[in-house]
Amino acid sequence: MRHQKTGVKLGRTSSHRKALFRNLVTSLFKFDHIQTTDVKAKELRKWADDMITLAKRGDLHARRLALAVITEKDVVYKLFNEAGVRYGDINGGYTRIIKVGRRPGDAAPISLIELVGIEKGLAFEPRKKKSLGYRPSKNKKIKSTESKKLENEIKPVVTTSSESNADRTTGDAKSSIS
Repeated sequence: MRHQKTGVKLGRTSSHRKALFRNLVTSLFKFDHIQTTDVKAKELRKWADDMITLAKRGDLHARRLALAVITEKDVVYKLFNEAGVRYGDINGGYTRIIKVGRRPGDAAPISLIELVGIEKGLAFEPRKKKSLGYRPSKNKKIKSTESKKLENEIKPVVTTSSESNADRTTGDAKSSIS
């Protein structure tokens, strides 16, 4: 019997199930809504409500507990900055589940789970990362003015056949010709 046992098993081991919900809750707070199966969405609601409750507390211990679950530091930063504004006056019910339909491959019921109060959210700007020095990107194209400067700086050396033959025979032949 499963007395006093909460949560769904989903046919997974406990470590796999924990990793699955950690990734789902991270994606939910990163994108504000995700699509998943009905059963996963209902269980994810519990995880998300716990994280928002921690974020409303806002102290260092709560932040460390949230970092133990959410896999990205920037997502925790976003959550803790927005929680007071977005959910300050609400005491639960932070998510909304909307049934979308069935998945084409296996006809599993799919739901959209989203955070309530999206309209109250702040415009999120991720924190600036520390610069480790100048590292030019390989994918950036050189602008036309920069390419002209490079063409002017790099001039190919063109030698005539008589100069090249003279260079091969003696090193002083070039100085005597000019």
